[in-house]
Amino acid sequence: MQPQSKRRRRFIFGGVAAAGALVVGWGAMPPRQRLHASHPMPVVGNAVELNGWVAVAPDGMVNVVMARSEMGQGVHTALPMLVAEEMDVPLSAVRLVQAPADKIYGNIAMLKDGLPFHPDDNGDLKAVVSWTVGKVARELGLIITGGSSSVKDAWQPMREAGATARAMLVAAAAAQWKVRAEDCRTEDGFVIHADGRRLAYGALAVAAATSKPGEIRLKSPRDFKLIGRPQPRRDTPSKVNGTAVYGLDVRPQGMVYAAVRMSPVIGGRVASVDADAVLKMPGVLRVVDFSSALPARTGAGAGVAVVAKSWWQARQAALALPVQWNEGDGARLSSAAIYAEFAARLDAESGHAYHTSGDMDAVEGKAIGVAKTVTAEYRAPYLAHAAMEPVNCTAQVKDGFVFLWAPTQSPGFAVEAAAKAAGVPADKVVLEVTMLGGGFGRRLDVDMVSQVVAVARQTGGLPVQMIWSREDDTTHDVYRPAAVARFNASLDAAGNVLGYDNKSASGSVSHQFFKRNLGLPPGGPDKTTVEGEFDMQYEFPNQRIRHLIVDSAVPLGYWRSVGHSHNAFFKESFIDELAHAGGRDSVAFRRSLLKRHPRHLAVLDAAVARAGAAPAGRAHGVALHQSFGTIVAQVAEVSVEGTEIRVHRVVCAVDCGIAVNPNIIAQQVESAVVFGLSAALYGAVTIKDGKVEQTSFNDYPVLRLNQAPEVETIIMPSAEHPEGMGEPATPPIAPAVANAVFKLTGKRLRTLPLTI
Repeated sequence: MQPQSKRRRRFIFGGVAAAGALVVGWGAMPPRQRLHASHPMPVVGNAVELNGWVAVAPDGMVNVVMARSEMGQGVHTALPMLVAEEMDVPLSAVRLVQAPADKIYGNIAMLKDGLPFHPDDNGDLKAVVSWTVGKVARELGLIITGGSSSVKDAWQPMREAGATARAMLVAAAAAQWKVRAEDCRTEDGFVIHADGRRLAYGALAVAAATSKPGEIRLKSPRDFKLIGRPQPRRDTPSKVNGTAVYGLDVRPQGMVYAAVRMSPVIGGRVASVDADAVLKMPGVLRVVDFSSALPARTGAGAGVAVVAKSWWQARQAALALPVQWNEGDGARLSSAAIYAEFAARLDAESGHAYHTSGDMDAVEGKAIGVAKTVTAEYRAPYLAHAAMEPVNCTAQVKDGFVFLWAPTQSPGFAVEAAAKAAGVPADKVVLEVTMLGGGFGRRLDVDMVSQVVAVARQTGGLPVQMIWSREDDTTHDVYRPAAVARFNASLDAAGNVLGYDNKSASGSVSHQFFKRNLGLPPGGPDKTTVEGEFDMQYEFPNQRIRHLIVDSAVPLGYWRSVGHSHNAFFKESFIDELAHAGGRDSVAFRRSLLKRHPRHLAVLDAAVARAGAAPAGRAHGVALHQSFGTIVAQVAEVSVEGTEIRVHRVVCAVDCGIAVNPNIIAQQVESAVVFGLSAALYGAVTIKDGKVEQTSFNDYPVLRLNQAPEVETIIMPSAEHPEGMGEPATPPIAPAVANAVFKLTGKRLRTLPLTI
């Protein structure tokens, strides 16, 4: 029988997944605070804890808890800015400490953003469900970096932590001086009285810990000194001088290495292995079958590891290891069969309606002046993550403990996976989260943790660093789902869209992910399958957007921008088709559909204005898309030479609410454009006889330096709550390029990657 806590967790999350809301006895109570942790925070330099996020050391350095993983997106700079702003300390005075396993650091925004509500829906149901899911998320306390949610989630609690700490320090100084707190101000780590007296934060920390502050007030945006101003990234120097520690840099004493052989067929099992054949090879220590440590449909799958004194020795022995595989039903799996199933299901079933408006029955009955019908089918393939740092993890199982060094986006899941694989309680797992050499969603999964801990259990207490080769990484990923989308639109004689119908099919990332990591049974709608389609802001009077979840054996995972990554291509390409069919300019057509969406219209206008006119021999393609709360318009400047599509320039306007650090936003846009363009022009994972056919960058290429376009970023001024920025610039690039290609060639490209 399951422990009560696990049964309760399954019930809570299963209810949310199935119904979108949960009403229980505590539903009328306010959400619990996120200021004070259940356990002391880790501190450096005799720092004194003032709340669960902030501690102040005698030298004035401010310890700030870092609850999100740094994988190139800049959270080690953006998040401490929130605390430093409210505390009035220089950013250079902030020292980061890793978050302990406490629920106040859980990611609430990411789970709330997963609710399948239309952005224009402001009804009571949305408010109640969002509030309730926020409470559930607070109770779960899942520490996760993903969904472009780091700044969005931290905006309130980390600013409150800084403001509270500042008020405590002011109260301590006022008490020491016997003056009113209202007569004191703060600046650069000092409390300063109106008469000029000043005390450093470090000298006040002990007294502040027991002080009673007055009202806690967050700064108004007009008073910000750090937020909104470009700040240099704090992690750049260590990356330049080589002192930054990634997963591959970990070197605990006595460490040995593990290389893997995993079933080449999806879902295959180990039939037999001749370990004796390699045990006499140089440096080889042992061979371990880790298959039983992994849940179903992980990227890793079944297989064995060779442990040796160096990774090269381990890798050569793993390649030489005689392994017989039981391929099972997976050997019949193919991309062609998967697409055929999508088509058959789309032909036969209506799917789940995520959004409807108006009267589509009347449109389909041609009762309201339909003059023309436009239909199209679009396809997108499976995609691998292809992070520069391949999958790796280091573990030591010794004296009843598991010591884990992991470049992970999901510390909580990593701890749970390690505990299960080692057969110890979770509080016996000591985790150090390293920097990530790219995540893109791949490191939300923890199959590599289960794998290495299962191996480390059999090495007599020696730490083991497991490294996948690039070929292992590409052929054993959790892939972005393949998808098919069908569109049917009705136009009147003037080219106005009367009815808009969109039905798509794909697998469900969320169903697989939560089964792997929380043991939840799959079921219910999954927003990620249809996000970017059902939640668009185009003001068609009659709409119907539906989706069919088609399960398959292919392991699926979150990929940068998730469903938006392909749904934006489908939707924005078809919008261009409708403009062309109605004899309208594509930008003017979009503008006519945004009369009630001034922010979207402003973003579109800004990008188009900056782009100007296309040079001779080139064309501009436009796309407008909102994801993770951020509105993005892109204009891609494209040329076509023979069969080569070349993107020279991309203008990207973004409205992400308050821009915490404009430097990082521009970097994220550039990164997202290059990432999305790699997929748009080259990305495709195909399956034949149950095997992934691509192996490395030779047949799964990414954009090269000489192919990268110039990227110009326009950040729209805003006083709104910050929204996501890590992913939103990825979805629009594929349709922007495809729309430009149509202008140049007259060919409508409806399948990714784009080929002429």
